[in-house]
Amino acid sequence: MPSADAERLTITTDAYLAGEKLADIRHEYIDGERYAMAGGSDAHAFIGLNAAALLKSHLRGSGCRTYLGEMKAQADDTKYLYPDVMVTCDDEDRKRNHSKRHLLLIIEVLSNSKEAYDRGKKVEYYRQMDSLREYVLIDQSEYHVDLFRKNTQQRWELFSFAGEDAELCLSSLDACFRLADLYEDVDFALALAEPRSGAE
Repeated sequence: MPSADAERLTITTDAYLAGEKLADIRHEYIDGERYAMAGGSDAHAFIGLNAAALLKSHLRGSGCRTYLGEMKAQADDTKYLYPDVMVTCDDEDRKRNHSKRHLLLIIEVLSNSKEAYDRGKKVEYYRQMDSLREYVLIDQSEYHVDLFRKNTQQRWELFSFAGEDAELCLSSLDACFRLADLYEDVDFALALAEPRSGAE
């Protein structure tokens, strides 16, 4: 689940949504249970910020919107998650104030403490969104990115990119970014010291 020390509390969807507007910390909500979100590392913060900045600049004037960390993604009626970065180009989503439903792109920055969750259950939850076209997993300890893309047969294909000079291309948004720009200002020594369990 979201973190090894997640606080679990069974509540209704309406109670979760009402409480989240007032909460001091973010919680993801999955099938009646609420999970407290752990804080991120220095590398995690920089990679998420870099990705959001690159996307926002590329999408300026397009009508699409980029969100960084604080906006919920609604996978279905009983699942609300907080992607590190997400993009929606949907008119209905523009009218939704606290969550977005019709996402084209989701980006997660991996960490040792929750990589299995981001690659496993969280992927399954996001794939319930019919609008989603690409899902990106960014390693914070080295220049490595995995891109999952839905093909014309509605199957998910994996593309991997490694190395500072590699280029990540997103067909959903007609955008390409160098990994060097995604990882700008990241201290890999700090990222490599990330613990493999417990809070981030």
